[in-house]
Amino acid sequence: MNKTIFSAITTIFISLNFLATEKAFSKTNDTQIIQSGPMLGYSEMREVMLWVQTKKSAKVKIVYWDKDNIKDKYSTKEIKTFEKSAFIVKLIANNVSPGKKYDYEVYVDGKKVDRGYKLQFQTPELWQWRKDPTNFTVAFGSCNYVNEAEFDRPGKPYGGNMEIFTSIYQKHPDIMLWGGDNVYLREADWYSKTGMLKRYTHTRSAPEIQPLLATAHNYAIWDDHDFGPNDANVSFRDKDKALNVFKLFWGNPTYGLKEAPSTFTKFEWGDAEFFLLDNRMFRTPDKKISGEKTTLGKEQLNWLVESLLSSKATFKMIVMGGQFINSFDGEFIETYERYKEEKKYILDTLEQQKIKGVVFLTGDRHQSELSVLKRNNDYPLYDLTVSPFTAMPYDSSKEQNKLRVDGTVFVDRNFSILSFRGTKKDRELFITIFDKDGKEVWNRTIKASELK
Repeated sequence: MNKTIFSAITTIFISLNFLATEKAFSKTNDTQIIQSGPMLGYSEMREVMLWVQTKKSAKVKIVYWDKDNIKDKYSTKEIKTFEKSAFIVKLIANNVSPGKKYDYEVYVDGKKVDRGYKLQFQTPELWQWRKDPTNFTVAFGSCNYVNEAEFDRPGKPYGGNMEIFTSIYQKHPDIMLWGGDNVYLREADWYSKTGMLKRYTHTRSAPEIQPLLATAHNYAIWDDHDFGPNDANVSFRDKDKALNVFKLFWGNPTYGLKEAPSTFTKFEWGDAEFFLLDNRMFRTPDKKISGEKTTLGKEQLNWLVESLLSSKATFKMIVMGGQFINSFDGEFIETYERYKEEKKYILDTLEQQKIKGVVFLTGDRHQSELSVLKRNNDYPLYDLTVSPFTAMPYDSSKEQNKLRVDGTVFVDRNFSILSFRGTKKDRELFITIFDKDGKEVWNRTIKASELK
């Protein structure tokens, strides 16, 4: 073969091989530039929030389309991530309509990033005055501890069974509701924004969580461990930093009130309304003996009552970190019984103001159970406690929770699926507890007619 021709062929072959290698390398780099996410935040009928964290400064946007109309594609604004905000960006999809499902793609620095699983979000249905309420599902639980040996407690790892998030993902919930202790801040994290950002980033980056974040709309409250030290309260020095980090990493629709910055908020889906409470920012110390004691604080408590009175929802789901109904009060147990006067005020208000349809969703306890308070002059109040996701389970079944429903204690890593279903005249909340592998443990039905 002519040396000139051979040299030309060799050059072409090397060039093609280089381009293929560069393309593969580029694709790998594109994928690796995402630290965590995308995560779906709040969803309203005309607006959806999406969240992404990159590993370095980059321009990010979301391209999306109605899954039934792939011809018309829309894009969020392209926004650059920066180190000062942990390379996090929140993007708004505002070319959406009620009751639709959308496929979407993530673009980083102009290149599509393949996450390896289907990306999809949805908007709430406009059903009022038109049809029966929407049937939908909510995954709920609490206490997610992701191990990091250098900063963990010595001995047996406190966290485990991360596959539980794959089990939740495989149930395809519409909403993922994080019930507090979603992140376990360690001693090295408590007293600096740097530490908090590192802990949140480490937890959020767990690969098992990613598909769930990207396909269910995520809402969250916090409890002591994603607020500060164990049993932390209003005295925590760095509570404002903790709030700023919480707001950065979650996609709730609002955060407290102007006069009371906090994590509390609310949202609607179908004929249910969820009231997400903050039991840390305004909490007086548990050990306080005399004087006024509060968990929620005056502003939040007033907001809760006024919101409940204004709600037209069939199911009014009050979500908070510690158990509300359980009357047991023991060492290391943070039930609402430690705040008897405020608890009594809430119970009296529900009865006196004739607020119907209330169900409590709680976490914290490292075991799951259902409690019910049967009231003489009103409907029964249920408190569903679901815990833990991945933290160490704790068997408190011997505690004297006199309101516990027989057969509902489960002492292992678990989660719940709440199914809101049925016609408007025969609506019900179907509760199922699943173990870490997605196998059913128990189920119960709460009919709307029971809560009137």
